[in-house]
Amino acid sequence: MGTARDGDETRQRVKFTDDRVCKSHLLDCCPHDILAGTRMDLGECTKIHDLALRADYEIASKERDLFFELDAMDHLESFIAECDRRTELAKKRLAETQEEISAEVSAKAEKVHELNEDIGKLLAKAEQLGAEGNVDESQKILMEVEKVRAKKKEAEEEYRNSMPASSFQQQKLRVCEVCSAYLGLHDNDRRLADHFGGKLHLGFIQIREKLDQLRKTVAEKQEKRNQDRLRRREEREREERMGRRSGSRNRDRRRSRSRDRRRRRSRSVSRERRKSRSRSRERDRHRRHRSRSRSHSRGHRRGSRDRSSKHKSSKDRSSREKSRDREKKEKSSSERRHESTNGKSPGGSCEKVTKVIENS
Repeated sequence: MGTARDGDETRQRVKFTDDRVCKSHLLDCCPHDILAGTRMDLGECTKIHDLALRADYEIASKERDLFFELDAMDHLESFIAECDRRTELAKKRLAETQEEISAEVSAKAEKVHELNEDIGKLLAKAEQLGAEGNVDESQKILMEVEKVRAKKKEAEEEYRNSMPASSFQQQKLRVCEVCSAYLGLHDNDRRLADHFGGKLHLGFIQIREKLDQLRKTVAEKQEKRNQDRLRRREEREREERMGRRSGSRNRDRRRSRSRDRRRRRSRSVSRERRKSRSRSRERDRHRRHRSRSRSHSRGHRRGSRDRSSKHKSSKDRSSREKSRDREKKEKSSSERRHESTNGKSPGGSCEKVTKVIENS
């Protein structure tokens, strides 16, 4: 399976993601493939059709969503819009060429057309079931066809009675809403079965059903993608809010830290100031104490000097007095000796001694 199954390198040059590859073909709904061989054959598609590329796409789509349904939906919508435009033009052409009839007759003719469509669809389904081997189901559908034929016969009688004989013989045409083909009011069952069971009509049914399916798929995927985008946006906003909160928390934390630092700094500064003040007070107290101790020591030294000087002076005086006394005593003793030696009385000498003491 895929472009690499035979080792052909030339086929691998074009990938299924290339814009030249038909996305409708990858999804098996290209009108060029479905309507091939009908009277509305569209010919070859302008884009690349390759079954190997479709196999590559089917393998890759299981792993990831490629969203090729949108391209295929746009392609089918443009094709169906063109088909509907042709159907409306055919209806206008029939309205211009066919004879005008009343609304009541037109409703009866419409009923006959609807019954013809039901017969044709049932016959086509019965033939398909018979081809598949479901004989019993096919027989049941054929019994339903008989019932619808009876209803059609009654509707034709009503329509015939409401129309003039000349007008009734005229073939009333109708445009098929599915494939824009012309249907006659008096077509037999074989003709109706061939139309509703034909490749053209079934191909248009397949295209329209595929288009409805693609619309639902695209709507679901777009809704899922929008939900994923919304969820991612909410997660992004939540992360941004968390980031802002964490940023504000960090700012608050930084501010609180700076406040704490300022407080600690101010506390340390005030502490240093208090310490410096206490140190200065200690120094002043020490200075005062030293000055007092110095003054006290000075006074003590001065007093001791004064006392020592007084003591010395008193000692000097006492020593001087003692020396004088000694001198006097020595002088008196020498005088006494001198007198004794000269033959004088001791009384005279005593009077002299007393006079000397009084003079001193």
